[in-house]
Amino acid sequence: MSKRSVSLWIVGIVILIILSAGFAFYRASISALDEPGQFETALATKGKHIIVGHQAAKMHVTELPYSDASADTGAIVFSVECTACHGKDGRSPTHIGQSMYPRVPDLGSPEVQKWSNIELFWIVQHGIRLSGMPGFEKFNTEEQSWHLVHFIRTLPNHPKQ
Repeated sequence: MSKRSVSLWIVGIVILIILSAGFAFYRASISALDEPGQFETALATKGKHIIVGHQAAKMHVTELPYSDASADTGAIVFSVECTACHGKDGRSPTHIGQSMYPRVPDLGSPEVQKWSNIELFWIVQHGIRLSGMPGFEKFNTEEQSWHLVHFIRTLPNHPKQ
């Protein structure tokens, strides 16, 4: 193959990549009403796990030991701060939560429960930008955030309402 044909192949591939990217961009939507595709969801989920894990690992906090009293206190904090999106039971997102992107998760789901305690604590404290999840560090004490984590851990044992 001559240098010229190699060059033409490279130019053709570059043009194909540019056209594909342009088509994807043209079809892209930033509407919170549109369901994202599998690729977007997988990419966003993986990125979120990497970043939250990295940030949580850098935290220097002492975990409050779990107790039923802590989880009960977390349920009270949850009822004041979280039900507008996550629903009263934490497992059935409200209309607001269902209209957000990403959709508000069922906090008792395996996807949420696989986060470590420190990762959940980090999410409660700092929130997740562009997701609708606010950070509560300026409003809650660390102890209140640990109570929320402990309450979230009880949710798989509660049925959806």
